[in-house]
Amino acid sequence: MRIMEVVTRSDLGGAQSVVINLSNSLCKYHEVIVVAGTEGGGQMGQLLYDNVKQESVKWLRRSVSLKNDLLSLVCLWRLYHKYQPDVIHLHSSKVGILGRLVFPKSKIVYTVHGFDSIRLAYRKFLPLERFLQNRCKALVGVCQYDKKNLLEEKITHQVGFVYNGIKTVKIDDNLKLPDECLQYEKIILCIARLSKPKRFDLFLEVADLLHQYAFVWIGNQSDVDTCGHKNVFCLGSIPNAGRYNHLADLFFLPTNYEGLPMVILEAMSLGKPVITSNVGGVNEMVISGWNGYALDNVAEQFADKIRLVLNNEDLYAGFSKHSLELFKQKFTVEKMVEEYLLLYNLKSS
Repeated sequence: MRIMEVVTRSDLGGAQSVVINLSNSLCKYHEVIVVAGTEGGGQMGQLLYDNVKQESVKWLRRSVSLKNDLLSLVCLWRLYHKYQPDVIHLHSSKVGILGRLVFPKSKIVYTVHGFDSIRLAYRKFLPLERFLQNRCKALVGVCQYDKKNLLEEKITHQVGFVYNGIKTVKIDDNLKLPDECLQYEKIILCIARLSKPKRFDLFLEVADLLHQYAFVWIGNQSDVDTCGHKNVFCLGSIPNAGRYNHLADLFFLPTNYEGLPMVILEAMSLGKPVITSNVGGVNEMVISGWNGYALDNVAEQFADKIRLVLNNEDLYAGFSKHSLELFKQKFTVEKMVEEYLLLYNLKSS
């Protein structure tokens, strides 16, 4: 089978992680072409296997631009005729719109990576999503929460969900944190871009309540003002940042909306308890009182639960065990690939 995976940006985010894991698994038995915009710096391409073909579309950008979008449509049309793929898998809302306008609907699988980003932040695009819903053979959310909200917004054609999946993060014994971090009792890790939905302000508030712990943020692409918090360390953008979970005691993600965050899966694959915001599909992976806590965005609540987990050895051991078990049951890359292959082979209705 010849499969074309198309994504808007080429940096390292949740949608790109799915493209990498899918492509690197599928290319063992299928021909895989990955198409991406150049926005984001191209880090994604560095993690694709050599036998995955890569094509870039320099006009493909997240922001709306009549000129860039028309040029992207032309380029996507040419790439379709160049490769004649059997399946076209669209990732993220921007390329989901352009791709459904230009590609044959009988070949399209479209994954919405976190429907809340459209439903809550960009509602002006909802009419377009409703209008184009019939222009694919499968429309996929990344969690049950996404599927429920798609249906509630009257997007009902061939809607389903497939959980994101990853490979177990490899432990790198040569990896180190700054020496200053090691002076603290425990290490709390967050991996996220410094974008509006991610609550770095809340991260700082929690750090202020827990002076005894080091709070490490990976993902900032520029210098960050930590507002004088000596126990907060921002390490910048690091490829394969999930490896740092091995050096942390707990993973903490404060955020306003999510689909099914890959960074939480990375922490779970290494058996880490997770404290996070109760948004999107997060409570399908972090079950409060089982492998962590999914909470309201209140600093005191986060601080109380972090303190509880880290000060109770039995609770910590149980959460660690359950995180790993839940990951192996639901969120492996093998399970994700298996479910997407079923959709790829689905006949269009």
